[in-house]
Amino acid sequence: MTKIYDLHCHSDYSDGILSPSELVSRAHAQSVNVLALTDHDTLSGIQEARVAAQDCGLDLIPGIEFSCQWNGRGVHIVGLNVDDENDELLTAVENQHQRRTERSETIAQKLHKVGVEGSLAWVQANAGKGTIGRPHFAQFLLERGHVKSINQAFKKYLGAGKPGDVKNVWPEIAETVDWIKAAGGTAVLAHPDKYKLTRTKLRELCADFKEAGGEAIEVLSGKQDVNVTRNIMLLAEEFEFSGSLGSDFHQPNQPWQELACCGYLPEGIEPVWQHWRH
Repeated sequence: MTKIYDLHCHSDYSDGILSPSELVSRAHAQSVNVLALTDHDTLSGIQEARVAAQDCGLDLIPGIEFSCQWNGRGVHIVGLNVDDENDELLTAVENQHQRRTERSETIAQKLHKVGVEGSLAWVQANAGKGTIGRPHFAQFLLERGHVKSINQAFKKYLGAGKPGDVKNVWPEIAETVDWIKAAGGTAVLAHPDKYKLTRTKLRELCADFKEAGGEAIEVLSGKQDVNVTRNIMLLAEEFEFSGSLGSDFHQPNQPWQELACCGYLPEGIEPVWQHWRH
């Protein structure tokens, strides 16, 4: 039987809806055999997920999705099969937490300047145990009636060049890759199509990621067009990246990001898990 892998998903320790144990249970129900929990800039949900995975016979891969920057643009690097007790990685996570705290305060100040008040207190209260991110501010803007959709929140307030846009708080790619490798993990360029880069710019990103020690790329991210998959496969071949795949699951009722929705890696791509010892 061919195993079903999903190596990118989120719990309520970052911007997901489900607890780690609920997430594992849903993955098991979706016939996932190998799951990586990759919350944004935190490892806090790994232990709960690990216990739940043992209970249902699912293979849990410890992971994390780091926020970083490339040429002033935000990008995400997933670390897979990391040692979640590694001191250097834990220090990096603490640094990212501090960056997120400062960033959320700056976003709230910027929103306040354009007449949107009370966002920081609301976000801190409603993020719960999760790491605070822009989706929390988007939810605040929606619930307070400033916008009519999450998408509009980004277009009007939180996206690039908008009133709540905060630039350049994240580390460079090379530093992020170093953290992942120090913890014995594999560095993966997450959802390359989502950055909306030209083909030339995306090749530049891949080249810099490779030079920094990056080893893999998400060939499949959620349900995506076959032409997108073909283009990413070409990049994987050109830069000799292993291939990863993941739903980028955040919550139920989003079929385009449902657990296991990616299916299987295409033929001819070396799987990222080929080098792991389970």
